[in-house]
Amino acid sequence: MDELARTDPLTVAERWKGEGRPVAIATVIETWGSAPRPVGSHLVVDAEGNFHGSVSGGCVEGAVITEALDIIGSGSPRILEFGVADETAWRVGLSCGGRIRVFVERLD
Repeated sequence: MDELARTDPLTVAERWKGEGRPVAIATVIETWGSAPRPVGSHLVVDAEGNFHGSVSGGCVEGAVITEALDIIGSGSPRILEFGVADETAWRVGLSCGGRIRVFVERLD
């Protein structure tokens, strides 16, 4: 297996699903201003809280993981939006302000 196959979040999601793990995928669908990850970035989460990839960083990433765990249980996809003022941006993981929207869905 090449390095990309080991590190690509979608490949990891496929592998985890094949192992019988419940999995959710978070995808950055929109950014405005400064954002740590571009549109199309993925984070994969399993029901045990293991994760691979990144959609942001800091507290935002933690919040996405928490929501993904809920979505694994409920099966209901969601769009999450995170936006912060410049003075609070660093603390919550958006290093220069901005806003991101993340779509989270269970992989069935």
